[in-house]
Amino acid sequence: MPCLNSSRPKTTLHLTDLTPAEIAAGLCIEPYQGRQVFRWLHRKRVFDYDDMSDLPTGLRKRLAETCPDHYLVPLETYCSPRTGTKKVLFRLADGETIESVVLRNRGRTSLCLSTQVGCPLKCVFCATGQSGFVRNLAPGEIVEQALRMLADEDLGGRTPNIVYMGMGEPFLNYDAVVRSVRLLMAKEGLEIGARKLTISTVGDVPGIALFSDEKWQVRLTISLHAANDALRSRLVPLNRKYPLDALMAAVHNYVKKTRRNVTFEWVLIDGVNDSRRDAKELAQLLSGLRTSVNLIPYNTVRGADFAPPPVAECRAFRNELVRRGLRATLRHERGRDIDAACGQLRRREAKASG
Repeated sequence: MPCLNSSRPKTTLHLTDLTPAEIAAGLCIEPYQGRQVFRWLHRKRVFDYDDMSDLPTGLRKRLAETCPDHYLVPLETYCSPRTGTKKVLFRLADGETIESVVLRNRGRTSLCLSTQVGCPLKCVFCATGQSGFVRNLAPGEIVEQALRMLADEDLGGRTPNIVYMGMGEPFLNYDAVVRSVRLLMAKEGLEIGARKLTISTVGDVPGIALFSDEKWQVRLTISLHAANDALRSRLVPLNRKYPLDALMAAVHNYVKKTRRNVTFEWVLIDGVNDSRRDAKELAQLLSGLRTSVNLIPYNTVRGADFAPPPVAECRAFRNELVRRGLRATLRHERGRDIDAACGQLRRREAKASG
């Protein structure tokens, strides 16, 4: 990496994209100073160079002159008084917007990160899919979501869970996602343990194959939503390219190669995929896998002709899965009062500004 010269009027060096060694190389500073800068950004979540008090004055001035502003600017923050769920709408350097969510449950905190501006997959029940696809996020744009949200959180010394389950399909931005994972795991920064990290895919088979070769313990979740090709192709258009036979073959190969379990997500939609027949098909599809199913009542999206099932039906679906030998949990409603379903705030902001 060539050194940054402070006399150059412009630079594309974004510090949250870089490892400590890359920061040092890019700025032509000592390795320990690269680690200091990285710690200020990642561990202390300080974004104003003037506040990086153990850096020499000359280096702080140089950072301010030669490095661009950080990627993300918080535009709006919404907090649910009922559940503590918090959603943040960020503006990126090019004016695009993304969303991130803080979820709280029984003393645990999870951060939900976006990986793309919009999404190309157009799942019919998803607000992000309805808004179209703009571009992939850079690694630093992904990482900085976590850094910005944690700057305002008091975790009491606990490590948060981080889930790649926001806007976009992570495996369609594979290299940036993997790099962001490694930055979040870096010992000089947040030092998130691999098992605290989860990547969720709607079923990108090549991405699952690549992920099977990674030498780590990062968790994998499959957003399934239907257990037959006819229904799944209607809900998740990617299924037409990678039908269930191909998807499940990739999952079984992943389990065989990594010896790790896979979790499945199932958004329960009233009258669409919430019947006992659907539960039976799901149990048959997952037969032979050591797995669990997270059931998520549909979070209403404006403009989509879907609704969540009654609570009793959600519980009946879960109970049917359990009766058939699956581990299944029913997620409680969180964030409905602040439009916490993926992509809703971005759509609302786009309409207001357009």
